[in-house]
Formats: sequence, structure tokens, C-alpha cells
Amino acid sequence: MRVVTFDIETANWMSDVGSSDPADLTIAIVCIHDSETDTYSSYLEPELSQMWPILERTDVLVGYNSNHFDIPLLNKYYPGDLTRIKSLDIMQEVYGAIGRRLKLDSIAEGTLGEKKSASGAQSLQWWRAGEIEKVRAYCLKDVEITKKIFDYALAKGSVKYQELGKAREIKLNTSKWLSKSGGAMTYTLGL
Repeated sequence: MRVVTFDIETANWMSDVGSSDPADLTIAIVCIHDSETDTYSSYLEPELSQMWPILERTDVLVGYNSNHFDIPLLNKYYPGDLTRIKSLDIMQEVYGAIGRRLKLDSIAEGTLGEKKSASGAQSLQWWRAGEIEKVRAYCLKDVEITKKIFDYALAKGSVKYQELGKAREIKLNTSKWLSKSGGAMTYTLGL
């Protein structure tokens, strides 16, 4: 089963576009981990077409807050409909288990004992300053953390988060995370 873990950094923010719709933003970069090749890669906004063939052959898209933010934004650029690919939003899974949203950093610290390398606000500052490699490194690190959390949850059936200096466990039903669903994607393959 091919799993692509991904994250997006934007070139602007909601206050810049006067909207709360993620699809109104502009993509700066998308970073992915492809389980088929066990590699990380990144795509600046003009390079997104190079990523479509990978996504079209993906069984599951994994992200953090991806169903609400990343997929609607990425779908704006894609010539088809990415919602046809099965997606697993770890934030949504956590919300379903405990009834509240938690930051990726809290889950990373509790589950993996590591923290994110920066914040989305810092990434946007780097982007605006032309520091593209810093944005790329930050986005790739978020993908790595999300992948590690996904792998941990599959192995243990739970994740942990930090609250008031104490690690708390969240049980997750991962039994269907890797089940097949969705249809074949062929919008850019030229078939």
C-alpha cells in the first residue's frame, strides 16, 4: 500500500487574503514522504505538476489538519479532485477520540519526545524574506514528524500529548487506516 505523508507551507495567510477559506491562500511549497520509495521530496508552487503522478498512484494521503486545510488548498491547483483519494487526518482522528483539537507540536512532544523546528508564522516570514531553503527544511521536518506519529499510532494504537508537563495517552482505532478505498486517479497521467 502506497502512503504519502504531506504538508504545505503557504506564501500568504488568511489576514492577507481577507478570507478564512484555506483555498484562497497561495501555496509556497508542498513536501511529501512517499512510502513506495521511502524518500522525501518537495515541490514549489510552479513544480506541483511533478507531484500529481505520485498522488494519483497513492492509496492514502496522511497529514495533520489536512482535511480542513491542506487538501482544500492543494485541490485548487489539481486538475481533478484529490478528495477521491483516501485521506487520513491525524488531527481529525485525535479530535474524534478526545473531542478537541491539539497542535502537532503537542502530539510530537508527547509521542516522540521532539518538537517542531519552527512555526507556520516563522515559515511565512522566511518565505517573504526569500529564505526558501529554511521553509523547505521546516516543511520537510513537519512531514517527518507527521510520518513518525502515523507509524507510532499504527504500531501502538495510540498517540500521546503533553498537557501541563505530563504525557497523556489517546487511544486511536487504526484498524481501517490502511484499508483500500477510493478510485484510481488518472487526471494528469495521459492515459
